[in-house]
Amino acid sequence: MAKKPAWLQALLSETFFVSCEVHYNEKKNEKNSFCLICCQSFCPHCLPSHHSHPQLQVRRYVYQDVIRLEDLKKLIGCSYIQPYTINSAKAIFLKQREQTRSSSKCPGNNTCFTCQRILQEPFHFCSLSCKVDHMVYQGEDISSINWFDESQFTQFQGLQMDQITPMSSTEDPFEFQGSSCTSHDRGNSEYSHQITLSFNSRRKGAPRRSPLV
Repeated sequence: MAKKPAWLQALLSETFFVSCEVHYNEKKNEKNSFCLICCQSFCPHCLPSHHSHPQLQVRRYVYQDVIRLEDLKKLIGCSYIQPYTINSAKAIFLKQREQTRSSSKCPGNNTCFTCQRILQEPFHFCSLSCKVDHMVYQGEDISSINWFDESQFTQFQGLQMDQITPMSSTEDPFEFQGSSCTSHDRGNSEYSHQITLSFNSRRKGAPRRSPLV
């Protein structure tokens, strides 16, 4: 069976937007960031413990965890995963979404290879989890779409990253609010994001890609 990288396994199995066990007496203590080195979620009050580590921010939309495409695609291949435009930013659902009656597979519909949710052409997956699960089921090499190498950040040297916006900011950076989920925008939407990872020389050679990458 194909093996998932430690950071990816932890990300897909983690529960976000629950109260932090360490800062349970603090306000705004929801765990909504993920440390790629420690492979765990943390709240804004935990940031000093992870400030030198590469991080990924998770957001919430319609009670589901989503990640901005610009952030996620620096870590893993996101091709054929259907994105949604939320507050002018493209985002991808992290985990398989609950099925509804209208999502059942029908002849002629383009559906997710894993959960049969109806998708737009030419997408094959409704979430990152569905793509990874499909690759595992097919015995494909997950490393072929994994751009992040934990070993390169052991000493955290040469890492360039912006700090996550403090919670004292007037705008809550951790949740999409008042958003409208629209169909895939084929235009090039540009927006600022709060993590910038430097992956210069991250690959030692051209990875072998599966047909879906």
